[in-house]
Amino acid sequence: MSGFRGKFSLLVLQNAPLLLFAVLVIVFGLMSDRFLTPINFVNIVNQASHIAIIAIGMTFVLLIAGIDLSVGANMYLSAAILGVFLVGMPPLVAFPVVALLGLAFGAVNAFMITQLRVAAFITTLATLFIGRGIALYFSGNKMVPFSKSVLAFGRATYLGVPSAIWVFAIVLIIALVVLKLTTFGRQVYAIGADPDAAAKAGINVKRVVFTVYCICGVCAAVGGLVSGSQVAVASSTFGFQKEFPVIAAAVLGGTSLFGGRGGVLGTVFGAVLIQTVENGLVMTNANPYIYPLVISVIIFIAVFTDSSRTTVLERLERRKIRVEPD
Repeated sequence: MSGFRGKFSLLVLQNAPLLLFAVLVIVFGLMSDRFLTPINFVNIVNQASHIAIIAIGMTFVLLIAGIDLSVGANMYLSAAILGVFLVGMPPLVAFPVVALLGLAFGAVNAFMITQLRVAAFITTLATLFIGRGIALYFSGNKMVPFSKSVLAFGRATYLGVPSAIWVFAIVLIIALVVLKLTTFGRQVYAIGADPDAAAKAGINVKRVVFTVYCICGVCAAVGGLVSGSQVAVASSTFGFQKEFPVIAAAVLGGTSLFGGRGGVLGTVFGAVLIQTVENGLVMTNANPYIYPLVISVIIFIAVFTDSSRTTVLERLERRKIRVEPD
């Protein structure tokens, strides 16, 4: 019976985000007749796209039991460079340049973590302030407007689907292929499960970790592009504290903070869930001052669920062990 309770607890914990999402949809649907409409659901996904893109990159980092607190600063720096130095360039030229800058940002984190052996938490906390400081210097601490071509991209639709959703879908497909169908993806999971065992198996741990932080940097820059094209300007608060909902989205989707477990599909669901909360609060005319409180509760639920899920899994694994008789 105790084994059944453990499996049932694990089932509930694994599906906690889905249960929470169902409750939120029902509650907000009863409170606002505008919430349960196809247009609103498309709007939720559209607004969640930049969070989902960055969270996909964060998923790679969390899978190796790492952390990147600098994604918001990367967003802001990318947007500032786009608005200050790449004005007049067509999106087909400007966007790849910004993505490469995001790659460089991630490579700085990766170099300090893999070569200088500075803890990921300290490294990315430092680059958070450095990146935001550089962006403030470039922008003169003023709002940076984007060009008409960038705004046109943000407002464009293809086959009736907003451009942000298309970008998010492309990033998602690439991430799925990399994690599920490539050797590199298997190595990411192996390192997250046991880096020492992975190294003994012949995996170049430093190279994989380096690549993972570069992927996160690119995703942060692309997320900044998508968000910037939607809001038209980048103020000094652009991307501020975005790392928290991004991490929450990944953990809510089942990615463990301890590495080795999770995936990008769950991360996308977590991002949509967080945006559903924000959208529902707006639809029900809730007090804006409670928004941070609600998001904080969601982050707590995500961390608590992950910790509880890990504990239950460890308990179940111990029960599988049988002592052989002498």
